[in-house]
This record gives sequence, C-alpha cells and structure tokens, in this order.
Amino acid sequence: MRNYLLILMLVISTTSFSQYIPLHLDYTAIYTLVDELANEGVIELNSVVKPYSREFITTSLLDAKKSSQLNSRQKKDIDFYLNEFALENNELPSKCFVKIINTEKSTLSLFEPAYRYKDDLFHVKINPLGGVNIYSNDNGNIYKRWVGAEFQTTIGKHFSVYASLRDMVQPENLLQERQKYNVRIKSPFTGIDTIVTKAGYIANQYGGAYKKYGTGGDYSEMRAGIYYSWNWGHIGLAKDHISFGDAYNGPNIISANTPSFPHIKLNLKPAKWVELNYIHANLVSMVADSTAFYMENTGELQYWYKKKYLAANMLTITPFKRFNFSFGNSIIYSEDNINLAYLIPFAFYKSIDHTLTRDQSENQNSQVFFNISSRNIKHLHLYASFYIDEFSYKRMSTAETNPVSYKAGFRLTNFPIKNISLSSEYTSNQIITYKHSIPSLDYTSNGYQLGSYLGDNAQEIYVALSYKPISRLSTLLSYTYAQHGNEYQYIRENILDIIAEPYMNDVVWQNKTISLKAMYEVFNNANILIQVDWSDIKTNNISGSLTSGEVWQTSQEYLDMYTPKYLQGKNTTFTVGLNYGF
Repeated sequence: MRNYLLILMLVISTTSFSQYIPLHLDYTAIYTLVDELANEGVIELNSVVKPYSREFITTSLLDAKKSSQLNSRQKKDIDFYLNEFALENNELPSKCFVKIINTEKSTLSLFEPAYRYKDDLFHVKINPLGGVNIYSNDNGNIYKRWVGAEFQTTIGKHFSVYASLRDMVQPENLLQERQKYNVRIKSPFTGIDTIVTKAGYIANQYGGAYKKYGTGGDYSEMRAGIYYSWNWGHIGLAKDHISFGDAYNGPNIISANTPSFPHIKLNLKPAKWVELNYIHANLVSMVADSTAFYMENTGELQYWYKKKYLAANMLTITPFKRFNFSFGNSIIYSEDNINLAYLIPFAFYKSIDHTLTRDQSENQNSQVFFNISSRNIKHLHLYASFYIDEFSYKRMSTAETNPVSYKAGFRLTNFPIKNISLSSEYTSNQIITYKHSIPSLDYTSNGYQLGSYLGDNAQEIYVALSYKPISRLSTLLSYTYAQHGNEYQYIRENILDIIAEPYMNDVVWQNKTISLKAMYEVFNNANILIQVDWSDIKTNNISGSLTSGEVWQTSQEYLDMYTPKYLQGKNTTFTVGLNYGF
C-alpha cells in the first residue's frame, strides 16, 4: 500500500504547473464575461459547479483574446480583467495608479489599493475590502456596510493559500435570520401544536450568523482555503461558498445562500470529456444536542449543536463539444463523527446509507440531481437542472411522487444586437422538497436553504435584459415573478398524504419585482452601483380547511414569515452602493 501511495505522489508531483485559488461568486462581472465568451463559442466551459479558479479564468481570457470574433467592447473587457489576473500570468499589473512601490518583483498602488509580489517560488496579493449599500423607500433609509482584508498566495508549482475576512453590519429590517413560530400543526404523537421552523425570509441573498443588537445585527464572514493542485485536478480544505447547478437567478441544487461552510474539495479532470467534483462539508444544524454541553460555574448548561455533514458529488460527461451532461448525488447525515463511507468521492450515497442504517426506523437524508447544459447553438446557452429529494424507485411505479425541484432556462448573447443579452428561466419546487422530519437532517446550514432560495411548494419566472454599452459598464433590467404555496411541515406519519396535496393549491405569498440596475467598475475590484426596484410583495389567506402537516397562518402572519417589513407591500426602493473587493 505504501508503494502505491509513493507512486501516486510521484505522478502528481511531476505534472505541470497548476494552482487553484477560487474567484468568489460575487465578482459577477467576470463570471458574466466568461459565460458570454462560452456562449459565443470562443472558449469551452463547464458551468455546473462554481466557483471557477483564477487560473482557469486567466487561461480562458488569454485564449479568447486570440479570437477574431470579438467586438471592441469584449476586447477592452478582456484587457481590463487580465490586469486583475496579472500574477496568474506571472506578471505584475501594468494598469495601477499612484504606485508607492514599483520594482521588478513587487508593486504597491493606491488605485487599485493592493500589494503584489512575485518571484520564482512565491506569488502574493494583499488588499483591503470595504463597501456600503444605502437603501431608501417610503419605509425609511437604511444601510449595510462591510470592511475587511484578503490575501492570495501561491507557493512553488502546486500549493495555494488564500483568506478573506470581512465584518458585516446589516439593519434588522433585512436580517435573514432563522425564524420559529408556534402555529397550528398537530403532532401525531402528542396532539398539541408544534414549533415550526422557517429557514429565513424568501430572499435570494447570503445569510449570516448574526449577533443582534438594538435595531440591527452584525456578523463576520471568514473564507479561506489551502489547495494542492496539478494539471488535471486539485484537492484542498476550504471554508467558502460553492454552488451546484446552472442558473442565472440562483441554483436549485446547491446554492450559495448559506454562510460559507468548511469542506474538503476534490476536482478531477483526467480527460476533456469527463470531470468529477466532490465536496464533504461540515454544516451547522442549529439543533441542540442534549448529550453535549459545557457547564458554567453557575451550573447552567450550554448545549452544543448536533453534528451535521454533507457529502456531494457531480460527474460531468461531455460527449461532444459544448454539451455537458452532469449527474450526481448527495447525503446529509448527522453522526458523532465523519463517516468514512461518505469520503468516497464517486459513491452512490443512498445505497451506502441503506447498508449502514439497516433495520433502523429512519435513514439519513439523500438526494440525486441532474444538469444539462448546451452551447451548441452560437450565442445561445440552454440549460436545465433537476433535484430529486429522497429518491425512490417505488414512487415512480405508483401514484406517489418524488419531491422534485427543476429549473430550465436560456441566455441569448450578442444576437441579433451586439452587447445585449436576454435571459429567462423557470423554477418549480414541489411540496416538501428540501425538508425532512428530523431537524438535524434537513437541507439547510445555519438555518438557511442549501437549495433554491424559494423553498418548497414554490415557483418563479425570471426574465432579464442586459446591455453593455461600453467596457466595464453593465445595465440590467429584470422581472421576477415568484410565488409560494401553502406551507407544510414534514411529518413522517403523514408524509404520503402531504406529498399528495395539490401543488400551489393556494398562493399564500407573491412577489412581483421589476429591477433596473447599473454597475460600473472604476478599476479592478471597485464598483459603483445604482439600482431601482419596483416591488409588490403580498400574501393571501388560505382557502378551505386545514390539511395534514399544513401551517395555518393568516395573510399578515405569512407576510411576516416570508418578507421583512421594510419590503412588504408596494415599494419603490432605491439602492446606491460602492465597494472594493468581493
């Protein structure tokens, strides 16, 4: 066994130069440009798993620069962003202003504010982070601000290290906190009302582990990682955001709406036609463990949360150029220790679970998913993703159904008019999708949805028109029409009856929002944002009688459950933002 490990290490260590540092999903301008270049057929892209590495983006931009198909705006954008990835190209940036240090090996500039150093062994970039968003509507003026710093380092040919720390302050009006309600759901065991837990408001944004105070709250977000890479893969340990599934308005398989969580990540791409992505993550259950606690010197007990883990893989097959078929599965398990079986990157975890939990009353929580992405028609990206919760072959052969979420959409770029793109997607989440009868096994972390931000029994239509008149300036006009049906809790004794309830029987919550956004990148990593949202968010009372597992709320109670008061009803909300760093 030892000899096999030595051979494997020798093979990896003799491969060509490669280093992995992820580019965070917040740098949307670069992700949009890479997507556009792929739609034009200029580069090859597997967009099902994000984030992309800085090295991959650098290589893609350099390859695209050689193309004769680019228009003038695209050429300027590529040159502008290659300045951000200068170190990945073994260079120092040339377009920095007010340079305090400017030598052959290092540079320190005020615009953009960053220090960079490079030699034959070591590359490093250090820069501050900061930003503020100011919101205004008839309900008042509020703001969100953040400050921090980050660094990125590559050592030798294979090692990379990065870290990003920011302190966030957010008004209570918009806090995405976990909510609990005592509502009318009768427990089949006790016959009394149960506590219903709702995973935050319905909002497509990051959640945080808030420390509440007065009229607001703050939290810190630490993202970091260390990776070992080679030319056909990488492996590492990180605490960061990650997403599974093609989407332009939030994935439905694994989204990045939870606070970042620690995970082991493995990527293998031994050939152009096959790629494996795998993660094993520590999640936060928010469920107290009565057997694990500290004791204060006063005798008071402070309980730990029950341990919670996620294992997930996604295998992508590319049978021909620009067409990707991806499939994978995941499992959430709550055990005292990491289970070695779920460290196998390419396993089918539901089958393993059946072996490990044989004769027990309940298994762990498993999922399967599929994603199709086609860029075979120039200018056009077609995609669809399917998430099946607790998949059962038996349900497929009977009248019962599997809880399913599916998303389908397209993006058309630079056709028939250059610098304009049109996107549209539809999302449908069936009843009980993402939920579980055991709170420590539900599809959440820190109380936030791991999947679609809409939750179950919901649907959404999203349409967006983007125009980039000049380099670095993007404008976006979008329309979101989202609906949520009756809220149900997963009660094991009645689950088949609950799943059989009519999909979207009552529309208890509805959001119609038209958004106009303009963003200009003054220099790399520095954005000015102006946005106007015309929103109408309302709720309706439930019709008929209370059914099994249903959350029985009044219209106002549903509105308070799903939407912060600041955004309830009809509003015109103005946002002005300025930020440096992502």
